[in-house]
Amino acid sequence: MRHVFLDHQTTTPVLPAVLEAMTPYFTEHFGAPASLHRHGLRARDALGKARSQIAALINAESPEDIIFTSGATESANLAVKGTAYARQRKGNHIVVSATEHLSVLNSIEFLEKQGFTCTKIKVDAAGFVDPEQVRAALTEQTILVCVHHVNHELGTIEPIREIGALAGERGIPFFVDAVASGGWLPVDVQAMGAGLLSLSPHRFYGPKGVGVLYRNRRARLNGIQQGGSQEEGRRAGTENVPAIVGAGVAAEIALREMPRRIAHTANLQRKLWESLKARIPYIKLNGPEPGPQRISTNLNVSVEFVEGEGMLLLLDMQGIAAASGPSCISKALKVSHVLEATGLDHALAQGNLVISLGKENTSEEMEYVAETFEKVVKKLRGLSPLWDEFQHGTIDSVLQPREEAAGATKSVH
Repeated sequence: MRHVFLDHQTTTPVLPAVLEAMTPYFTEHFGAPASLHRHGLRARDALGKARSQIAALINAESPEDIIFTSGATESANLAVKGTAYARQRKGNHIVVSATEHLSVLNSIEFLEKQGFTCTKIKVDAAGFVDPEQVRAALTEQTILVCVHHVNHELGTIEPIREIGALAGERGIPFFVDAVASGGWLPVDVQAMGAGLLSLSPHRFYGPKGVGVLYRNRRARLNGIQQGGSQEEGRRAGTENVPAIVGAGVAAEIALREMPRRIAHTANLQRKLWESLKARIPYIKLNGPEPGPQRISTNLNVSVEFVEGEGMLLLLDMQGIAAASGPSCISKALKVSHVLEATGLDHALAQGNLVISLGKENTSEEMEYVAETFEKVVKKLRGLSPLWDEFQHGTIDSVLQPREEAAGATKSVH
């Protein structure tokens, strides 16, 4: 049986060069960066090099603007809560897109219980945030704007520069979650107008257990955990030196290989989507079409009359690893807040699958995935009461209602 990994938005394998760079810091160079002896100095030097490598990936003004955390979730918490606490004398209002990652939305929900307020910006059917809606939401009390670079489920590339310019005009810090784009798309914090930006190295072939938060020196930020004075007092706790070293190497490789990675995954993305469309009726692409408005690594599809969880499990049995939304057992269960925000029909949201590509995937794998996907859908529809009802005319298709289909046929002839 073949094994095809198509869940790169969740994590990626550590590159051999990254692992090789990390290994000495588990054994020979094991010192803690806060120590004053030579072992501590070696560890501090390693952190300094990693900061420079990360800063180069995102065009930060200085390596000193890079804060290392335990992961992107902590980075988001620090950015949102740390900014809110630092600026609460200026106001208590936060503007955020409705499709942000839960690490951002739940951090804001936590702050709302403490008296902060929030305006959620709606998105269109493809997941785009309208900069003018952001402008309209800003008030004299606004202290932070949060919009992700690329949506983690839909692959939608947001108009970050326009939104950053709007926030900059008002002197409001702008936090960009770049977890879905870091290492896969050019990220330029200066051009974006980002005062804060988060990255997740294990999404671009680095290790787990380390996150990155870029903070412009003009952006005020309070620490949110108590302890030592590590990371310039912004994040207490001994730094994970091996993981940070690996993150730096992964960033350096990503910057060098980025054009090649984008071209490769974009070709696979188009090939797979065209094949799925041709093979499977009643299938829908969520988010923009492959091209300049969608990251090249992502396909988010909904298949009518089947459940996403069923597709995921049967694909896994055939060696294909992908991702699905929430468990799809009955219409009573919640669907992804991202798909809900786009207005996607509930039944289509339940039949959702996220396919995310990596640099190691091949064209031959895409052919295998398309063939297997078609068989899986046929098998599940053969077991589906909804498909049976549709075949007998009891219910209609959401994607292509019979009246519309009949009209389209008449127009062709």
